[in-house]
Amino acid sequence: MSGYPPEMQESIRSVEATRARRVGETFPAMSMEQREKILSGFHPDYREETFHAVRVGVSKGQRMPVELARVVEARPHVGADFDLSAPVAETDVLVIGGGGGGASAALLAQESGARVILVTKLRFGDANTVMAQGGIQAADRPEDSPSIHYLDVIGGGHFTNVPDLVEALVTDAPCVIKWLEDLGMMFDKEPDGTMMEEHGGGTSRKRMHSARDYSGAEIMRTLRDEVRNREEHIAVVEFSPAVELVLDDQGRIAGAVVVNLETGVYGYIKAKAVVLATGGGGRLHYQDFPTTNHYGATADGVVLAYRVGAPLGYLESMQYHPTGAAFPEQILGLLVTEKVRGLGAQPVNKRGEQFVYPLEPRDVEAAALIRECSERGNGVVTLTGQPGVWLDSPMIDMIHGPGTIQRALPAMVRQFARFDIDIAQEPILVYPTLHYQNGGVRLKADASTDIPGLFIAGEVSGGVHGHNRLMGNSLLEITVFGRRAGRTAAHYAGQVMLAAPNLAHVAAWNREMEAAGIDTDVISPILLPDYVHRE
Repeated sequence: MSGYPPEMQESIRSVEATRARRVGETFPAMSMEQREKILSGFHPDYREETFHAVRVGVSKGQRMPVELARVVEARPHVGADFDLSAPVAETDVLVIGGGGGGASAALLAQESGARVILVTKLRFGDANTVMAQGGIQAADRPEDSPSIHYLDVIGGGHFTNVPDLVEALVTDAPCVIKWLEDLGMMFDKEPDGTMMEEHGGGTSRKRMHSARDYSGAEIMRTLRDEVRNREEHIAVVEFSPAVELVLDDQGRIAGAVVVNLETGVYGYIKAKAVVLATGGGGRLHYQDFPTTNHYGATADGVVLAYRVGAPLGYLESMQYHPTGAAFPEQILGLLVTEKVRGLGAQPVNKRGEQFVYPLEPRDVEAAALIRECSERGNGVVTLTGQPGVWLDSPMIDMIHGPGTIQRALPAMVRQFARFDIDIAQEPILVYPTLHYQNGGVRLKADASTDIPGLFIAGEVSGGVHGHNRLMGNSLLEITVFGRRAGRTAAHYAGQVMLAAPNLAHVAAWNREMEAAGIDTDVISPILLPDYVHRE
């Protein structure tokens, strides 16, 4: 029995009727001119009315979604008079964030001789890392190279990436794969032991390493286990998000104020260096889009870094993953990994017609899906009014042989089987979903920032991906820059002698807010989304 209602099954029959013909067809990729036209016409980033230029801080004028600006232009949790005289803990390197970037940073900082404390908002591993499914890119085949990977990344980012950051990303990629495997990660392999690698959207070579469609969860398992194995040297504190960074009287990082979510008590952790690895802000639901992000993704790191004076960049660019679940409503917005398209599934409209090359860069693919549903009116609309198009997953077994879906996409199979949808027999209804924050805090190739002692890793940063991220480069980014941040932070901490800590920047921030005439009752970081009062 199908989990789709009769109204949708009629459209599914149209998809089935064209499937055999489409298997043998190749839909052409768009030209650069066609890509620019569809982006400007249909991508959410091009809707000027949904953006706001921030009015305070070092990056005054930076455009960002209005929902993000609301938490950036907000009041701090603590005042400048908060007592810093009795730290609850002291360390060399404080890592803020318990995802793959934070775990990587903690491991490399400890290996570099630093004492490390890792604090995280929820449980260690509750992060977007575990929700990344498709894989991690690395150019490690004879027919590939970091140079070719570099060109793919730059092209995918519309040639707006920071070149030094892309060079770091692609140069470190092969050694990151080896590092993860040495730590115990179970990559997909051929019978002879060679890595299985697939294409991702916007890539010119097969370089996507995976662990079926649990790639992010497997990376997080590997890194978390290794951190736990070093508990004598790395202290992990859960349910304790940072609410404010602390500086000394020379403007250098001196730790952070954290709050215990269970008791509501605030405390100061003194540190010579801080690695900020707090992830993105999908739970702010820009333009009211659903999101793939975990519950704690509320852009905390952007707020914290900006208030101490770290410049921001690229926040006018968010990534909407082309294929979020559009049905059933219980999983609206959850990721349908790009690996489904990488294995051959085609996006088709309600009449079973393919309308876009399956592996366009993500922003182009998303814009094409939105156009098909809005301007062309060729989408399928659910009983609750959610539009979507079909991702014809049964094609995968037709192309690669029976059992491929079950073997290569077990997470996807289980995600939909709970609702009586067999993706080996029926297509998946999808629509773009808020997935990734392309922008954030500006950083250098060694993961340092303009604030002495503040280092950045992962989605909280801006510049690596330019204005569009390619599949597989997020898991690569968190490990490459997590490792670089941990190593650089440990080296910095071994040389710095801090002066007295203070929160003078909080008083300065409040004064600037008042001078700009910003009257708000928002306290940020907001830490958790407020769905109770959401309209």
